[in-house]
Amino acid sequence: MNLDRAKGTRDFPPEEKILRDKVIDKIKRIYEKYGFSPLDTPTIARYDVMTAKGGMGEDSDAYKETFSLTDNGKRKLGLRFELTFQLARFIGMNPQMKLPFKRYQIGNVFRDGPIKAGRYREFTQCDADIVGSKRQIADAEILALINDVFNELELDVSLDVNNRKLLTEIMTYAGINESLQGSALISIDKLKKIKQDGVRGELEERGISDESITKVFELIDIEGSNEVKLNKIKEKVGECEAVLELEELFSLVKDFNIEISFEPTLARGLGYYTGTVFEVIPNDTSIVNCSLAGGGRWDKMVGKYLGNEKLNFPAVGVGVGLEPIMEIMKSKIGMDKKCTSKIFLIPIGTLSETIKIAQELRSKGVPTAMDLNKKGLSKNLDYANSWKIPYVGIIGENELAENKIQVKNMESGEEKLMTIEEITKL
Repeated sequence: MNLDRAKGTRDFPPEEKILRDKVIDKIKRIYEKYGFSPLDTPTIARYDVMTAKGGMGEDSDAYKETFSLTDNGKRKLGLRFELTFQLARFIGMNPQMKLPFKRYQIGNVFRDGPIKAGRYREFTQCDADIVGSKRQIADAEILALINDVFNELELDVSLDVNNRKLLTEIMTYAGINESLQGSALISIDKLKKIKQDGVRGELEERGISDESITKVFELIDIEGSNEVKLNKIKEKVGECEAVLELEELFSLVKDFNIEISFEPTLARGLGYYTGTVFEVIPNDTSIVNCSLAGGGRWDKMVGKYLGNEKLNFPAVGVGVGLEPIMEIMKSKIGMDKKCTSKIFLIPIGTLSETIKIAQELRSKGVPTAMDLNKKGLSKNLDYANSWKIPYVGIIGENELAENKIQVKNMESGEEKLMTIEEITKL
């Protein structure tokens, strides 16, 4: 039998899973520090809900990469491609909830897309969203949250920011027909990847005139500080809502003492974004060359799910991608820890007493393993060394007589008689 995994999926051996859990714990701590509460939702979703008009949009890559299936009742279902639409559904099912609702969710999502370093078909997202505030302070707080996450992970990144409404204003200024603007956004979003010629080619294929394309590039492919770039655009599109929102956001992030980069080309691929959008890019792209996190404002999705776009459920949030972060962390700090045990106990004719000692150590919070196979001292030392357990405790009659354990430091080779209390301080 061929035991290969499904393409685009992975196993996580202990040394990698331990590091993953450490990274996730750091992210969770930051989310909870900002007052976000945990939420969990189903992995399988109704396909009509997942692909509803208020959701990702039929032109998005996520829509094209959705895993779909049919259950025994002939109902069409899908594996969740991200977590935001499930939050929108949850809010829609609980419309009386007191707002704002600040939630985080960490879970696996699925996309049938191309595979490369840091990109898989099953991967973990770490989302945080605020539902129920339309003010830019909510957007700024999400940006501060992201900034703290990557500071905690000690990763050097750039936090790129834009406003989807500004891109709409730019395309309207350039004379691009409203019916083409959604697909044009997807092409513009690729500017950093496929450069100006690539974007120009895609826009031409969509039937957009050379004159309109030139006007677009005059406003999105510009240099300068955040304020300089926004003022250049403002001169052409006027003091519109998007400009005012960005000006307020620029002011608020200064209060939070964080740095952002205004990127007029940033659109994000999902069709439900309505205002602020942002993306986290590693400054060193030698390990992974893709975004580490992204998100934005999605004010209309809940109302569309409820069949009434006038319902007021403004929302903003971020999804942190664990997989590309893990590629960087594995390269940066390695995966030396293969086992969670702090000490491995070897009974030498003292099984009953060793069990009691193991239980006492565990009760005191010391991760403890012990010999289960009566291998003998030499083989047990080899076993502990292979799993990189830092300490071994040898328990014979002599040690019991002194109410101590012979503890060996597996890295230095140093041996010392220690009490249980002393072991808890290792």
